[in-house]
Amino acid sequence: MRQEKDFFIVDKKVLPEIFIKVMEVKKLLESRKEKTVQDAVNRVGISRSAFYKYRDSVFPLYENTIGKTVTIAIVTEDTPGLLSAILNDIAFAGANVLTINQSVPVNSIANVTITIETNNMNDSLGVLMDRLEAHDKVRDLRIIARE
Repeated sequence: MRQEKDFFIVDKKVLPEIFIKVMEVKKLLESRKEKTVQDAVNRVGISRSAFYKYRDSVFPLYENTIGKTVTIAIVTEDTPGLLSAILNDIAFAGANVLTINQSVPVNSIANVTITIETNNMNDSLGVLMDRLEAHDKVRDLRIIARE
């Protein structure tokens, strides 16, 4: 009998340290900074058994987004040129903008929803999200859909 899986999106700040370390080991192996699981777990400071126990259960939100459609919701201050800067960041990352929806600003706050295609991205979605979040006038940024 096939067991159903439930998935949750959890802020990294509240995860037990072991999950963060398992992700560090996975990154070390994927980037080839470490050649063996033993070397990677030694570097991070966890046991091989802990890594093998959790490796198939812990994934970053942005994993496997290449070739996908992602919708991002952004809450911004109403500042001239901010949407242009956000779109430039998206273009710089190599994503293709499919739709842009912006509300009329209320109390100097605008809601923007942007759907992008990630086929030709030269950065990861995580890097793009960090870049967008770094804008001074971006108040909130979330992925609201992913196909």
